[in-house]
Amino acid sequence: MAVFNKLACFSDPADHYCHRVRLVLAEKNVTADIIDTVGGECPTDLSDVNPYGNVPTLVDRDLALFEPTVIMEYLEERYPHPPLMPAYPLARANTRLLMYRIQRDWCVLVDQILDSRAKEAQKTQARKALRESLTGVAPLFESKAFFLSDDLSLVDCCLLPILWRLPQLGVELPAPAKPLLDYMERAFARPAFQASLSSVERDMR
Repeated sequence: MAVFNKLACFSDPADHYCHRVRLVLAEKNVTADIIDTVGGECPTDLSDVNPYGNVPTLVDRDLALFEPTVIMEYLEERYPHPPLMPAYPLARANTRLLMYRIQRDWCVLVDQILDSRAKEAQKTQARKALRESLTGVAPLFESKAFFLSDDLSLVDCCLLPILWRLPQLGVELPAPAKPLLDYMERAFARPAFQASLSSVERDMR
């Protein structure tokens, strides 16, 4: 049985769900052992703590968590500064709803494009849908520094790993998406975002 004396995170260096967890860790300046786990592999240490053998998996001594949103919210509560969730229940509920919509509207398209089993016609359709949907929400980034917020939140931690991968996904945003492109430029330049990147992710751009 593996023994972890400090915070550890099993993470696929290419996976956008793992990237969002690494981004939360970086934004909160939390030190953790990042254990690179390439997709499909399940080292013994991982199978010891996670019955599904999937990543990301966060281990905090005797606690093991293995669902991205659960991990992110645990880190928010365990390390409350800087806050990545609003203080009030209504605003927190809206944040969770935005995270859910990112999953439903965009992550499913990203996962389809990256799925080696998907047919090329399906990938082409998913690329088109993702490009059009992102372009459609671009005006929302005109008045706020982050996604519908003056401060970076868990919503941005879900969205930015997707946006970083657009070249890999074969998605190029058109000129009307300029507010979103400006947001990407600002957010990607943040020291925490740069610190969150694996070597594989750095090669994506």
